[in-house]
Amino acid sequence: MAAESPLIHSMRTAVAAAPDDVPLRLHLAELLLEAGHADAAVAEIAVTLQHAPGDARARELMARAMGAGPAPAPAAPEPAATPGPPAPGPEAPPASEVRSEQRPAAGFDWRAAENQVGDVVPPRFTEAPLTVDGSGDPGDADAWDVESPGTVRLADVGGMQEVKGRLEAAFLAPLRNPELRRLYGKSLRGGLLLYGPPGCGKTFIARAVAGELGASFLSVSVNDVLDMWIGNSERNMHEVFQTARRQAPCVVFLDELDALGGKRSRTQSNGMRTTVNQLLTELDGVDAGANEGVFVLAATNVPWDVDIALRRPGRLDRTLLVLPPDGPAREAILRYHLRERPIENVDLGKLVKATDGLSGADLAHVCEAAAEHALLDSARTGTVRMIGMKDLLAAAGQIAPSTEPWFAAARNVAMYANDGGMYDDLVTYLKKKRKL
Repeated sequence: MAAESPLIHSMRTAVAAAPDDVPLRLHLAELLLEAGHADAAVAEIAVTLQHAPGDARARELMARAMGAGPAPAPAAPEPAATPGPPAPGPEAPPASEVRSEQRPAAGFDWRAAENQVGDVVPPRFTEAPLTVDGSGDPGDADAWDVESPGTVRLADVGGMQEVKGRLEAAFLAPLRNPELRRLYGKSLRGGLLLYGPPGCGKTFIARAVAGELGASFLSVSVNDVLDMWIGNSERNMHEVFQTARRQAPCVVFLDELDALGGKRSRTQSNGMRTTVNQLLTELDGVDAGANEGVFVLAATNVPWDVDIALRRPGRLDRTLLVLPPDGPAREAILRYHLRERPIENVDLGKLVKATDGLSGADLAHVCEAAAEHALLDSARTGTVRMIGMKDLLAAAGQIAPSTEPWFAAARNVAMYANDGGMYDDLVTYLKKKRKL
């Protein structure tokens, strides 16, 4: 088979930068087909049909790629058994006006084509088999999706050595040394509250902790628990912890804790107060040792709105401030988001300095905006080009740190509500950055 031409290579680069552009991918498939790369053309057309199953041009190209020629003319009708053919109905359209895409091309076996590209096109929908009464798998006893121990470790978290050190000292080290834990009577349970500005990786760190422990992972948000019917929210909260106890060792991750466990003195909803009460009960464990092997991690952007009872000793008594990524972390995040994009001559050191103060979500937006600028420029000039430093620096200069509003609110808390040194880490950071 002949090597791909520079034009095809350039088109592949453009498609990689805009994977959802159907006309662009079909143009690449047509070039591949004309160059004799039928298998590669089938793969590109299959991806297109996944996004646009009814696209007539994609179906016509698939027919060509699979070896089917144009649809032959319709055969002459069989002679009628009765004398004289019946007159067509007044509303029956002529055969010549029936659109070709409304019927398969004659002589083309679509089932064979589907089998051939079955390993290329994943199923568009994944559905669990239903039982006779319409319910799911009867053997699925847990109503909550528990993820098996993942492969993400703290080593996969770029930079952030201070955060890792605090996690190791306050949470992981006692759990990794069962002999010492038994010697000192340390219970195999614990709670940790992660707080900080949004978009800085609190959820990813929680998954990494679960990976370090070799524990299952159960993520819970306010939408999973709260229910409009009286008593259902408390029952949902109880079922979450019952599932975690059955799956122990298990990390329960309570996302947006301020919504699940907000200060009861500030809410007028009796349902919310009883939900917080149920959460307190579950954290304590109904029976002695009931939460053995259940590790509770929670995340919030506004820890000052969390009910104080949740942070008493024995519950979520340890806190960890998760700040915007430092230099090594920004480099790792930028590498991740640029790994599959067409880039050239990117100076990561310079880019890391230009993105100081941006969150992980902001850095992802920088890479997306740079790719969009290069794509639009390529479409305007008709020449596909790579993403360069000019695109990335321009995108970084246009994106304001999304963490600034959070720090503006946190500054007041650090100055006037740091009771008992609860936010000493935050005060230290604000002073270091000259924000206080």
